[in-house]
Amino acid sequence: MIAFSAISQEEFLSDYWQKKPLLIKQALPGFISPLSPNELAGLSLEEEFESRLVTGAIKNNRWSLTEGPFSEETFTKLPESDWTLLIQGVDRFIPEVESLINHFNFIPRWRFDDVMISYAAKGGSVGPHFDLYDVFLLQGSGKRHWALSRQHCNLDNYLAGVPLRIMKQFVAEQHFDVEAGDILYIPPKIAHHGVSLSNDCTSLSFGYRSYSAKEMFEDSSDGKDDSYYQDPVWSIDNCPALIPDSALKMANKISRISAVGFAEFVTKLDPLDQQILQQFEYQQQGIEFDSNTNYQLHPACKIAYVEIDNTICVFINGALLDDSDVDENSLITFCNQRDLTMVDSSILVQRLFDLNLVQKE
Repeated sequence: MIAFSAISQEEFLSDYWQKKPLLIKQALPGFISPLSPNELAGLSLEEEFESRLVTGAIKNNRWSLTEGPFSEETFTKLPESDWTLLIQGVDRFIPEVESLINHFNFIPRWRFDDVMISYAAKGGSVGPHFDLYDVFLLQGSGKRHWALSRQHCNLDNYLAGVPLRIMKQFVAEQHFDVEAGDILYIPPKIAHHGVSLSNDCTSLSFGYRSYSAKEMFEDSSDGKDDSYYQDPVWSIDNCPALIPDSALKMANKISRISAVGFAEFVTKLDPLDQQILQQFEYQQQGIEFDSNTNYQLHPACKIAYVEIDNTICVFINGALLDDSDVDENSLITFCNQRDLTMVDSSILVQRLFDLNLVQKE
């Protein structure tokens, strides 16, 4: 779990989450990235990984963006500096990366999006930008300089004719140098500009997406298009899959939405995860359930539960799970731990297998 040192998790949640940045020095002491720069480059050669190459620097604002998959020849033609390789959704495929998400389970897991990993040569950057994500930036190796700002974070402050959303005006207000094991938390709408200080710079980005009214209420005229869901102050309850009443109240500040509607929305898969699970389902054809095999929930799955009239309702990938004949304690343990080895329910395991939601460990 993250070592906050100077503050507690409770202080982070009340004073920093969605409010202001925080550098957590040696949040994971002795951390070693599960993937080396060469291994990241290898992933970018494979079709199932969403990869991008960014070259450029703010000294001349000449930027280029290339989408993968790449070839080995691609990397032989790159300059010695000022380029970055980005690999999206690495947690969907690499168990060692997925397990790192557990360090952040003091934030509800249903708020989590994915892990992006970058490698940058010295001077490598994607330019100053802002987005609507909460993000924990874990330095995997090497060193990086971060500059942050609250100024000019508006949609008309972007360079024209550039294939990236790079800010035209960026006035740094805070500066941080990070090394392996450091974590920088950045809330939504805080501009940030990271530049590699070494040739072995890898960074892991744990993103928590924002929910716009337009997304949540696409079938309703009730939502305000320019408003976003804001989290309540989370409590430390060791129930990362639970959608508490406080979150539902915050959602209803935007527009009326039921507990079921909200649970369906926050567990709905994006198109890339849908594609990953469809491919997995295809690969599962002809494979029979084995009661002696240990199964685990597929990493692309999103799971959450709500309590309605003292009854637990579990949602996976936007759909209500049939939990009939499943012990409630086993169900809650599974949701929060995402671990079927801790569940004494063969009925639940087989039901998930039949839905093509679990794989062999």
